[in-house]
Amino acid sequence: MAVARRQAEQLTLVRRRAQPTAVYIARMTLTAVAAYLLALQLPGASSRSVIAPLTALLVVQATLFHTIRSAIQRVIGVTAGVLAAVAVSAYVPFSWWVLGLLIAGTLVLGLVLRLREDTLEVPISAMLIFSVDSHAYAVSRITETLVGTAAGLAAGLIFAPLKVQPAKDAIGDLTRQMADLLGDMAAGLAEAPDPRRAAGWLDRTRALRGEIERLDDALGQAEESVRLNPRRLRYPDPAAGLRDGVDTLERAATDLRVLARSVADSAGLDSEDSPVKDPETRARLAAVITELAGAVRAYGQLIEADPEPVDFPAASGPDAEPIAAELEDRLDEAQRQQDRLADVLRTDPAERPDGWPLRGEMLAHIDRLRTELQPRPAAQEQARRPLRMPGVRRRAHRTALRRHATRAAQRVRAAQPVRGARR
Repeated sequence: MAVARRQAEQLTLVRRRAQPTAVYIARMTLTAVAAYLLALQLPGASSRSVIAPLTALLVVQATLFHTIRSAIQRVIGVTAGVLAAVAVSAYVPFSWWVLGLLIAGTLVLGLVLRLREDTLEVPISAMLIFSVDSHAYAVSRITETLVGTAAGLAAGLIFAPLKVQPAKDAIGDLTRQMADLLGDMAAGLAEAPDPRRAAGWLDRTRALRGEIERLDDALGQAEESVRLNPRRLRYPDPAAGLRDGVDTLERAATDLRVLARSVADSAGLDSEDSPVKDPETRARLAAVITELAGAVRAYGQLIEADPEPVDFPAASGPDAEPIAAELEDRLDEAQRQQDRLADVLRTDPAERPDGWPLRGEMLAHIDRLRTELQPRPAAQEQARRPLRMPGVRRRAHRTALRRHATRAAQRVRAAQPVRGARR
């Protein structure tokens, strides 16, 4: 049944990802055709001119904010290139060296105007006008560019999607991977885990970093698609709840990694005091990890079902309410299993000095992971939320924090009275 459910989830994801592609092709085609038909209404318009539909295709972007920015930059670029070509052709005849100077000058002009990816529009327009040397064509070039730009903006206003669903899909992928990893750890604790197997769990937690980066990019696109989009009037902010959920999952992934580190260290500890060598400890550890796996999976499903997952009692909709109830049940059971685990992990450091630090680490990491998934009011989540930074800077900041935390943990662990532990 689990395999069938996983196949059904994969089929649903394939369908979701195929639909935006078909919508994109239809939207671009309709926009270009509409721009062409509008350009035909202009006085003296040629039936073979494709400047308007070409401009419309270049203007239409993935989000409305980018569409507006591209439209403004393209109009400025075309106008600047046309005016530069008209000014040069009025005084200097066409020749190769004049063409070279015109290209260099218009490139500098595009950079001065800060047109970014539309910088080449300035020399392209200038070369086209300079080669024809016709004021009528210059006016037509600007007019058809304006028509194509208007068509692209109209398409952006009408068809620009809120790209929230891809971010939800990425959240679902991440939570399923985290839940599967926790499930594998719980199953592997049925017997004393081999150090290599425990190291494999740790490697899988490290691989989650790439998934988090991909998720962060998808969420950035979702937040960008909301800006200036008239469809957001139906919702206060469709991407706000997703940002809270992603921050929680990022912290939970870090807690999972250090938990796997503690289990790997315990598996490699050449001593009978190793926590994972005790059958009762393994059984209770597996029980709490199983509940956490279910909680992580339910958390991801809740985010996919409801755009504002921070305040779970306020979760709305027939799909969100049972998932929220399941999440709370899982967390409550995880709390009970954690208390039972604490009973068997409690020991006198003088009697079991080798495994004593690892016992405390395991319990602390499990508690942090469970606490991260607990429902929190929006105001409390806002206070916990880190300062948002733009893309690359935010990722660099996270990397620096991880390195600092790793070094601090290594210093603390090195000071513990652990003998024979593998590092």
